[in-house]
Amino acid sequence: MSRKTERYPVTSANSLWHIYKTVPFWKVVKNFIVIQLARYTPFIGVKNWLYRTFLRMKVGDETAVALMVMMDIMFPERISIGRNSIIGYNTTILAHEYLIKEYRLGDVVIGDEVMIGANTTILPGVTIGDGAIVSAGTLVHRDVPAGAFVGGNPMQVIRE
Repeated sequence: MSRKTERYPVTSANSLWHIYKTVPFWKVVKNFIVIQLARYTPFIGVKNWLYRTFLRMKVGDETAVALMVMMDIMFPERISIGRNSIIGYNTTILAHEYLIKEYRLGDVVIGDEVMIGANTTILPGVTIGDGAIVSAGTLVHRDVPAGAFVGGNPMQVIRE
């Protein structure tokens, strides 16, 4: 199962030099401020309200995002988290990646009742199925089947 990303080639300098051709500067500034507020607030309801209202993310009821979680600053609207899920401390969820000769965008879909352990990184274009468990410190570089227990770097299925 590979990641589902859209690829955009660039010419001349690496793709990060083209950042404000791909996303408006003021959108990045606003998203950065909102994400930093959400990272530090201990109030889960306020955090979810910030994500839904200002970042246009889909966040299900009773989902809990821990402190210091870093949502994608450029394209947070491409992140969707289901109902009653937990996103662990200091996790990073990316919906973009800037590479030397191209940049890629991909939706991140996290299902219902998913548990993501602390210090996990989720790459763009990944779907994590309902009821899955991702152990702490995992690099999620491909889809996770519903109900699976995965972990490691590179990510391995520990139990289906």
